Amino acid sequence: MSRYRGPRCKKIRRLGALPGLTKKSPKAVRDDLRNPSRSGKKSQYRIRLEEKQKLRFHYGLTERQLLKYVRIAGKAKGSTGQVLLQLLEMRLDNILFRLGMASTIPAARQLVNHRHILVNGRIVDIPSYRCKPRDLITAKDEQKSRTLIHNSLNSPPHEHEKVPYFLTLQPLQYKGLVNQIIDSKWVGLKINEFLVVEYYSRQT
Repeated sequence: MSRYRGPRCKKIRRLGALPGLTKKSPKAVRDDLRNPSRSGKKSQYRIRLEEKQKLRFHYGLTERQLLKYVRIAGKAKGSTGQVLLQLLEMRLDNILFRLGMASTIPAARQLVNHRHILVNGRIVDIPSYRCKPRDLITAKDEQKSRTLIHNSLNSPPHEHEKVPYFLTLQPLQYKGLVNQIIDSKWVGLKINEFLVVEYYSRQT
């Protein structure tokens, strides 16, 4: 299944806030209020499915990519759900978004794909690059690269855009530093990761 490129507010109305997907605000009226047939008690399967979809659309992943991360997390030490969130949060595109250097994760992915971003002084054009503690993330020393990031840093702030403690932003230098691996409490999405793991465990 390919990466989602359809209407973004439609997903927010169905799943709730997805700050990584878009900064736009959905209409106040939810789908289930406009369509009574969709209201009522949700099945356990639907609850798990919607939590999985939140994770997928927020981080901009394909189904195959998310399944791969779940399998990697399952082989690591510790809670599979928490390791999964750490893997996703440490992606380069997400780090750029959490620093405020990109307005959304799709915008961050475009910055990386177009070679505007350096990690430790070297261009990285892979959005899924896994950042590590002490990684220094900077804009390429070109006017276009810095203008794109400057526009994002100077856009109206949102509550979710507060830079978490595990990152340090130096906006005047267009730099960001990864201080440590993220604590699950600082994940930029309201999610029950255990339901996501349970969803995949029941699919295999």
